[in-house]
Amino acid sequence: MLSKSTAMSPGFWCECWTRHLDDSRPPTLFGSYDAHTETEANDWVSTILRTISPALDTDTSEEAWERLYDHRVNTRRALLRRVPLTVSVTHARTLITWTVSPVTFLPLAHRQATELPTCANDFKPHTPRTTD
Repeated sequence: MLSKSTAMSPGFWCECWTRHLDDSRPPTLFGSYDAHTETEANDWVSTILRTISPALDTDTSEEAWERLYDHRVNTRRALLRRVPLTVSVTHARTLITWTVSPVTFLPLAHRQATELPTCANDFKPHTPRTTD
């Protein structure tokens, strides 16, 4: 049996991807965040949108603020139902996409005096799913 400190716990894996629309390069993972509650996941996206909105062109900035205020209740409801969420804005031929996916966090194995398995360094970020 797992102790409380090593138990699995629900949460959200949040990622920010950028993609230049003028070329065929794949999206680039800009950052990620592990949120432990719906509020934390929602606040992560909202904080970034509020932070970058002054640097966006007028239409994109308005779209970001609409997302922040008009869609916030729907976003919160989706996260409470543990439905994946995607938020995207386009600025200067760059698509910026935030994804929030429900996950179950697993406890980390104790790594002192233990050799890691060979797969430990094989992690490759996945390509974000496109949704409408």
